[in-house]
Amino acid sequence: MHGPITYDLASLLRDCYIAWPDDRVNAWVEDYRLRLVDAGLTTLGPAAFLRAFDLMGLQRHIKVLGIFCRLWYRDGKAGYLHDLPLVWNYTCTVGRRYPETAPMIELIERILGDRDITVPA
Repeated sequence: MHGPITYDLASLLRDCYIAWPDDRVNAWVEDYRLRLVDAGLTTLGPAAFLRAFDLMGLQRHIKVLGIFCRLWYRDGKAGYLHDLPLVWNYTCTVGRRYPETAPMIELIERILGDRDITVPA
C-alpha cells in the first residue's frame, strides 16, 4: 500500500500503549530520515521530517481517541478508557507544538476541563 512515508514510523514510535523518551524517539526519527535520504526516498530536512512525523502521529492519535471513546459509548467496552491518558498526553504535547493544531487542543481542553477521562461519563 502507498501512504505517508512517516505512517509506519509514527505507528511504531508513537504507540498508544507505550511512551518512549522524546530524545530517543527524535534520534530514531532522524536515523530513519537519513536512511530514506540515502535511498532517494525523501529530500526533507530534519525539521520538516520531524514535523511530518509529528503530524502523522497526531492524526493517528486523534483517530484513536475517537475509537476508544466509541468503544465505550457505543459498545459498552470500558477497557480502553485506561489507555486514554497516554494517547491524550501525546495529542496535547504534539498538538500544542504547531500553530495549526494548537487551537484544536485548547478547544478540547476547555471542553474536558479537569474531568478524569478514564472514568465513563
